[in-house]
Amino acid sequence: MGTAYTPGLRVSAHTRIEKLRRLPLKGTVLLKEGDRVTPERVVARTEIPGIMQTVKMAERLGVEPSEVRALLKVKEGDAIQKGDSLAGTKGLFGKFFRSEITSPCDGTVELFSATTGHLGIRHAPTPIERDAYVEGIITQVIPEEGVVVACDGALIQGIFGVGGERQAQIVVVTENAHTPITPESITSAHAGKIIVGGSNISGAGLRKAAECGVVGIVVGGVIDRELMDYLAEALNSPGYDIGVAITGHEPIPFTLIVTEGFGTIAMADRTFQLLGSLVGKKASINGATQIRAGVIRPEVIVPLGDAKPITDRTTGEEGQLTTGTPIRVIREPYFGILGHVTALPSELVQVESETWVRVLETKLADGRTVIVPRANVEIIETV
Repeated sequence: MGTAYTPGLRVSAHTRIEKLRRLPLKGTVLLKEGDRVTPERVVARTEIPGIMQTVKMAERLGVEPSEVRALLKVKEGDAIQKGDSLAGTKGLFGKFFRSEITSPCDGTVELFSATTGHLGIRHAPTPIERDAYVEGIITQVIPEEGVVVACDGALIQGIFGVGGERQAQIVVVTENAHTPITPESITSAHAGKIIVGGSNISGAGLRKAAECGVVGIVVGGVIDRELMDYLAEALNSPGYDIGVAITGHEPIPFTLIVTEGFGTIAMADRTFQLLGSLVGKKASINGATQIRAGVIRPEVIVPLGDAKPITDRTTGEEGQLTTGTPIRVIREPYFGILGHVTALPSELVQVESETWVRVLETKLADGRTVIVPRANVEIIETV
């Protein structure tokens, strides 16, 4: 038995799923433990304070800072609108050389400094709401912060994704896991749907999906250059690069989840079959991906109603490799190929870099049996 150093992907037909729905800062939790929720149900709400805009009253009125307070027409705490009068001078004979300052924005008068003669106006706060994301039951309430929503359902994790949280019905648009999604396979009938395909989707396919109103795309692979070209065009950002930071916040019209990797890579048969069995069901998807500390995987979640929970059946202890464990190779020359462990030699083996490492023997999906470093694979958890 040896330790697997890379977090594994989960592909499960039925498992317990828990999603933490937390606000970015403290606010109000709207529901209680035991409440049943739908994906769009708002579970918590808060407000992000607006920016402070400073108006230099003394300079604009042409008076000393100590004289400004007597000229103010507003006081701290007043709600004002853009164009409202803030202060003014009477002028000569109450008629000539008058000065008046109006508010540059909507907001609330928050402070006035007699030392500087500056008036601070706080812009209106920005409301932030957190929805449930998945259909389920609230199993935990975190006071002033959020809730945990739990459900029993199918879970498919991907390698990489872009685009945020969305919900829609699943539709399969290719014959098998080896067939790419072509522009011709996407039609207006797929508007508002999550389309599932095989080995690849091209840049032209991404554009067609956007034109047809597709909500989500789940596919085995994508050419990284074609994806970056599409994002550069969609975001009006020439030279856009995917980078290594967290994804999922791109303002694009659909969410893309890649299950296998970059390039043309057939979707794992069991993943394709599982998604095929879920056709017509409503899924929650999220393309958010983080590959560094605090790994975040893109995901497809399909709640399965009130079915009894099934405990995940994994081969070996969590995070451990044993004979028979399903894996994916994550380094060249076998990048993206699936297999299962056939042997775990205990002795160290010297690799091309001249370092001595622990290795494993794996039988790949194409029938080859190869030796690879244990750090070059990830466990695929299935039930």
